[in-house]
Amino acid sequence: MIPGRGWRRAGFILFAVVLGTATHWPNVVIEGPVPRPDLFVHIAAFGLWTLLLIATEWAGPWRSRGSLLRAAGIGAGYAAIDELTQGIPGLNRVVDPMDLAANVAGVLLACAAAAAAVRLLPDRSRRSDDVDTLAQNTATVAGLTFASRVFGLARDLVLVRVFGDSVVGSAFNAAFALPNMFRRLFGEGALSGAFIPRYTKLAGSDAEDPRPRLSDRYASLIAMALITVTSGVTVLGELGLLLWSRSEGLAEDTQYSIALMMIMLPLMPLVCVTAVLGGVLQVRGSFAVPASVPIVLNLCVIAGGLAALWTGVTPMEAGRLVAWATLAAGVVQLGWVAATLRRHLSLTTSFTGAWAHGRATLAAFVPVVIGMGTLQLNTLMDTVLAMWPTWFGPEMFGRTVPMDESSNAVLGFTQRLYQFPLGVFGIAVATAAFPQLSRTASDPGRFADTLARGVRLSLFIGLPASAGLFLVRDDLVRVMFSGGNGFSDQGLQRAAAVLAGYSLAVWAFSLNHLLVRAFYAREDTRTPTAVSLTMVGVNLALNLTLIWTLREAGLAWATAVTASLQTVVLIALLRRRVSFGPVLLPIMHHLLGVAGMVACVLGLRWALGAPETWIAAAARLAGSVAIGGGVYLGLSLALGSSELRWLLGRTRGGT
Repeated sequence: MIPGRGWRRAGFILFAVVLGTATHWPNVVIEGPVPRPDLFVHIAAFGLWTLLLIATEWAGPWRSRGSLLRAAGIGAGYAAIDELTQGIPGLNRVVDPMDLAANVAGVLLACAAAAAAVRLLPDRSRRSDDVDTLAQNTATVAGLTFASRVFGLARDLVLVRVFGDSVVGSAFNAAFALPNMFRRLFGEGALSGAFIPRYTKLAGSDAEDPRPRLSDRYASLIAMALITVTSGVTVLGELGLLLWSRSEGLAEDTQYSIALMMIMLPLMPLVCVTAVLGGVLQVRGSFAVPASVPIVLNLCVIAGGLAALWTGVTPMEAGRLVAWATLAAGVVQLGWVAATLRRHLSLTTSFTGAWAHGRATLAAFVPVVIGMGTLQLNTLMDTVLAMWPTWFGPEMFGRTVPMDESSNAVLGFTQRLYQFPLGVFGIAVATAAFPQLSRTASDPGRFADTLARGVRLSLFIGLPASAGLFLVRDDLVRVMFSGGNGFSDQGLQRAAAVLAGYSLAVWAFSLNHLLVRAFYAREDTRTPTAVSLTMVGVNLALNLTLIWTLREAGLAWATAVTASLQTVVLIALLRRRVSFGPVLLPIMHHLLGVAGMVACVLGLRWALGAPETWIAAAARLAGSVAIGGGVYLGLSLALGSSELRWLLGRTRGGT
């Protein structure tokens, strides 16, 4: 009997942890009767890792060619990261090209074996329709997003050692923030918020519509409009940056920051169109490719960073090299999504019947920009304030600015640490729930049930993630950012202070993504817009109040307080319109689990004491994560929480 998909996924995670620990254990030597017996172990271990990944179906149905290709790409990328990270100081290990080749060989052999099994084994995988769609799609998005975030952490491990907490790191993070903000606003955020509910309804009435279907004409119109607008904004932005760069008296650091922004700004139309086309795939039930797209970006940036390290270029030259690699990733991402989309969408230049829907989307677009863009706008304000000394000088309002050239590097790299659980699970729930909320908006009972499950799933991970990140913040930033040309000791302390602020609101960030989409699914854009406008003002006021005493950490605390307040307001307003279903008791169960987790982790950290080396910090971090995660999951099962069963695919018998 083949184990259920949930057990296969649990087995993969367990084996991945064991493999990662074994390959990085200090001073491990494998001996045998043949030369280099360790290479055979590498082939077998990474082959098994890949087979287990395929079995999880996080890359798609295991019998599809696309899922095998994705598994090969993910496996090869992970194999490279696993080997390259063995050069971390303190492990007493070296990066061996032969080990890397054996890792990749194991991945490819496993994919070849899976492809042979597809041809030889009959397809008996006909499944009933009683699987919980939200939990299934959430697990798919979360699994692939987890892989993407792992690559993202590896990307930051490389970039921190290329840039450190220097002005180059600050400039690169600022340059990347601009197209990234537009992606979230126009691609994943505002335009998707106005586009997906309408496209979902049109797609549902396509059965008798001749090709090109109305939904195809509508999607083509939106894509064409988005390309036109974002390309125009890019041209205007480049002209503005060019004029700024020619201003008299600019410091060298300011000119360098402008140059990086000019290189990376064309990424904006590429990632925006990719995000909207990914939304079409999600509505059509294909969540794997859109969730996998960020892996391409991470791999390209890693390649650029490693090239900079190996060639020994200056940090400023390295920044330009990585910026060009990031732009190349945007081209590859768009090409991949467009190629996958051909099975689901017929792009056309005939927009007959789509104009009215396009105008309605445009009418909803502006309020949605404000509603879904609050976090992005707040992040942009954080970037401007952190870059103030570089862009505008050492004073603000007649006072000396407390930030310095390192502030945005500290802020930007640390943001990625709290975004790991947020992206893996918080955004995954909202992404999977949005099409389903749109379909059930006219059925109050089903809508309330979907929303309640989304809230419970978001808090099931969001609450322990908030508490856990706060507890391990010092060890985490030391493991991620120290060593080589990484952060200075002062930079590590500042990063821990920033992470403390962000971490306590991970649960709120997660819920806000879901709650705002719940309003948009009901075609109510005014309510979240009004709330978001208020929150932008609150965040700015808190920023300008807290930075004088907390420096860049004040930006993090302001964002966290604002997000938490926004969650409370959105819940209060949404409850006037729709029932949430039974959520209070499950949330109490989550809080009890978090309390037990916190107590055990604090006890462990007290017993181990303060770490004096990188290895000691990594060991205490790993122990805290293992103990904390195990206690939380154990208590959740003991209290009868259904969320874990939903995610593992066991949807019956729980509420």
